Amino acid sequence: MSKEAITRVTLETAGRGQTDWARVDALTDEDIEAAIRDDPDAAPILDDNWFKTARVVMPPGKEPISIRIDRDVLEWFRSSGEPYQTRINAVLRAYMEHERTKSGR
Repeated sequence: MSKEAITRVTLETAGRGQTDWARVDALTDEDIEAAIRDDPDAAPILDDNWFKTARVVMPPGKEPISIRIDRDVLEWFRSSGEPYQTRINAVLRAYMEHERTKSGR
């Protein structure tokens, strides 16, 4: 049985959310930069130098396969929600990259 939450939205409430847009609109650039500096999880502010060296990286294509995985492993990945297949891929990629580095390939 699915444990997904169902949220009902009407035309009158769609798109409103809980954001205080008046407060957001009142923020100055200095306020935003200070909030970014004070947030240890925030990405750095991107400046012109960053954009000069930035490059577009296209993700590799995916290939659908059939794979047998222990039931408890699959349930563990599924228990944290979607996109569990993407997380499985990320774990396999991290392992692959670690092994490549270790073997020098």
